[in-house]
Amino acid sequence: MIGSTVPGNRWDLAPEPAEGGSTAARISVVIVHFEQRTELARTLAALARQTSPAAEIIVVDDGSTRPPDVGPGVRLLLQEDLGFRVAAARNAGAAVATGDVLCFLDADTAPEAGYLEAIGRLPRTLPDALVVGRRRHADLSAGDVSAAVEISGVANLLPEPQWLIDAYRRTRDLLEVDDTSYRYVIGAVMACSRWLFDEIGGFDESFSAYGGEDWDFAYRAWLHGAILAHEPHAVAWHDGPEFAGRSDDAARRDQKALETLAVARSIPAPGARGSGLFWSAADVVAVIAPAMTAAAAVITIDGLLAAVPSLAVVVARSEWSDRIQDPRVLVDDDLHARLSSGPIGALPAPIDRVRRVIRCRAPLTIPAGGGELPTLLNAAETQRWALTRVLVDGRLALDIVDVGADRRRRRWADDSLHPDREVQATGLRLLDDGVSIAARFGGWS
Repeated sequence: MIGSTVPGNRWDLAPEPAEGGSTAARISVVIVHFEQRTELARTLAALARQTSPAAEIIVVDDGSTRPPDVGPGVRLLLQEDLGFRVAAARNAGAAVATGDVLCFLDADTAPEAGYLEAIGRLPRTLPDALVVGRRRHADLSAGDVSAAVEISGVANLLPEPQWLIDAYRRTRDLLEVDDTSYRYVIGAVMACSRWLFDEIGGFDESFSAYGGEDWDFAYRAWLHGAILAHEPHAVAWHDGPEFAGRSDDAARRDQKALETLAVARSIPAPGARGSGLFWSAADVVAVIAPAMTAAAAVITIDGLLAAVPSLAVVVARSEWSDRIQDPRVLVDDDLHARLSSGPIGALPAPIDRVRRVIRCRAPLTIPAGGGELPTLLNAAETQRWALTRVLVDGRLALDIVDVGADRRRRRWADDSLHPDREVQATGLRLLDDGVSIAARFGGWS
């Protein structure tokens, strides 16, 4: 990994590329195509006009009846038509790319002349950065594919999605981010370093219908400590309206519902799911200290799961552990040891996408509603804390680890990137040593 980093998500503090260096010279552009020959021709023409040309352009065709013509100097890859496999197509293109910055475009999204220079700046200097450009919309269907999209787009302008405009304004182009900011990363105008792409593991190829693979990628990037940024000067023009502005028939509404369910299956963070359904992928994982008595451990686990239903709990094997018949309680000695201290490495399903690890240091009574616990887990603060030490009556009760922040500061060996904090919790209570499960379950204690 070559480059530097910045504290928190402060991409505005990134150094400028070295004088005389070409930001785009090492960019590999990966374009996904399916039955959009005219749109692809426009996008390739726009790439030929870049102020900083790409090192290579790779077109991946997702099973068109006839492969597109891409012209000289452009590499064409073909894959079977087995559904809407944008994730697999992007991975295929990235697999053969040689650049140290990867830029992903769709065939119907043509970049302005300065696009690659603008979107490639941060990934080249900050290998942690995942950058989204500005996708504008126009009806380009009747225009000359060789025309400058800066001109033809404005002349045939369609509305931009207001929710994205508002989000970028509110977050100051993603300077202020939290666990839900993955929603503002759009795969059709996205770039990252080769290193970050490999660190994340590429796109999830289980997405085989329209939409969601870009949010999933951005969320997993966040879990690996990525810096999220919006580059408003990296403008590309989509031929046609935004999805919400297309025909509102029942089939399209069903398609959007399926996309939402695919995202909910894969992203456990707040805002991606409802509150009642059970999903196998956990949002948070808690590790119970082995020194707790059976009664103390069970009551603590019961309180945690009541307060945070999307939680998973990892316990070491004991006389009582196999008697809990809850699929959210995982009995695994090795995993328990790994999570109890030290770095948060790769995790197995169903906890492979958790954003917090709670290390329970003391047995607790957790009130209905969870006391301060939900706020500590979900606080939308500009500062991303790597470790929150929670004290109850002056005693360390919980260590809450932000998975992405912890991974990032360990990667750079720099605790200042995401500092620790200590808070006093007044809504939680320590359990007495003589606590009884029967009394607690029965309601007389």
